[in-house]
Amino acid sequence: MSLNSATSAAVIVEPSAGIRHVTQIYGRLLLIGFALAPAYLIAYLYFFQDPSLKFENHLFHEIAIAAATLEGLFVTYVTWQCYRLSGEPILRWLTLGFAGFVVIYTLHGVFTGFSHRNIWLFLLYGPASRLVMSILLLVGLLSYKSPPDPVAKRSDPWTWLTWLIGFLAVDLFVAVIAYSPYAASLGTRLSMEGGALVISLVNVGLMLWRRIRSPLMLIFGISVMSFALSSLAFILGKPWNHMWWLAHAIFAGGFFLLSFGVVQAFHTTRSFSTIYSQDELMARLAEAKARTEAALQELQHTNQKLEHLAAIDPLTGAVNRRIFLERVETEIGRVKRGEAPFSLLALDLDNFKRINDTFGHQVGDSVLKAFVQTCLEAIRPYDGVARVGGEEFMVLLPQAALDVALMVGERIRMSIQGTRFDAMGTDPFSVTVSIGISQFGQDGNSIDALLRAADQRLYRAKSHGRNCVIAV
Repeated sequence: MSLNSATSAAVIVEPSAGIRHVTQIYGRLLLIGFALAPAYLIAYLYFFQDPSLKFENHLFHEIAIAAATLEGLFVTYVTWQCYRLSGEPILRWLTLGFAGFVVIYTLHGVFTGFSHRNIWLFLLYGPASRLVMSILLLVGLLSYKSPPDPVAKRSDPWTWLTWLIGFLAVDLFVAVIAYSPYAASLGTRLSMEGGALVISLVNVGLMLWRRIRSPLMLIFGISVMSFALSSLAFILGKPWNHMWWLAHAIFAGGFFLLSFGVVQAFHTTRSFSTIYSQDELMARLAEAKARTEAALQELQHTNQKLEHLAAIDPLTGAVNRRIFLERVETEIGRVKRGEAPFSLLALDLDNFKRINDTFGHQVGDSVLKAFVQTCLEAIRPYDGVARVGGEEFMVLLPQAALDVALMVGERIRMSIQGTRFDAMGTDPFSVTVSIGISQFGQDGNSIDALLRAADQRLYRAKSHGRNCVIAV
């Protein structure tokens, strides 16, 4: 198989727009089907189950309500923690919704034993708790995407205590109704349960109208639909029959699902309205990626600056001894591969200490900078100058034998000798330089040998009166 055919075979074709559209519709239908799943069970019991069949077990009911109460308290606390940290108003109303449900619904279990003495004291706390919860959830949905509450408001004990007193007042109000003549009327229970049903459906309709599609809010919507269907099952059922038990199970399923969403928020950003939006996640990912790339570029730029600072003498601009030796190693490798030999120049400014003592270090620094600039003008573009000490320098001359190096050394010496330096308050002065030269191969095959030979010739230049170049 040719390279072109193999490349063509490896190309992955993106799915067509039609397939993507169909899968989007299928996904939405799955969500609708999942949200309406309890309706299938309600229809089955309504049409195929004898409504007179009952399962009356007070102990089981009390245990189930106790478990629901404990779970409700836990979820209320977790939701409050999320609200305390994020300040989202929807989490405040969710907290109150859970708390109100727990405070009111608990008495539905407490008065289980009254089901034969005062059925309304037993029954009415259920629809009352669902009605209060549905109202608070609706208010929470209306506050979706609102600005966070101030920090002081989140932990204000009087706000929460006021609501708790209000929930206890609802408990008392339900008890009064249960012992009043109005409790026996059919409309009392149906009005509360029907109100919970209608408000829950308004919740779902509002979500669809506002096109709220973030994953956590989808959990919210499906949960509220379960609450609506549980109210429908309670309306169709009678105490202790199977439709009545199914209503409890449907509501519990919705409660479990909504608490799952709260826990997911708690373990991430403590935000319920923004955290799991796919669009927002992609936007945040893009922002994080951009910030990371910018940080990496800045780091790379900083590293380059640090490498430059580590390689360059900050005063003169010449490379330092480490970089110079690395370049010499590179040249040794080239010569060993058959290229022309190279030479080294060891340079030392004559009587430089006298310049510092006479004119000061500022003038001495100016001399050093001018010296390096003069060397750069006297050598080839690919030659290199390094500062290896205070006034000591080295010059690398690639592909230059000893005779060429001698010519370059003389050119540097004469240029330095002919340069006049200005010192503040005195007449211009000149400096001289002594130079020693070594050649790879002729003076050794290692860096140490080359440096030693160049230094020895530099010292000889010093001893011969300075301002001269020694190559042998």
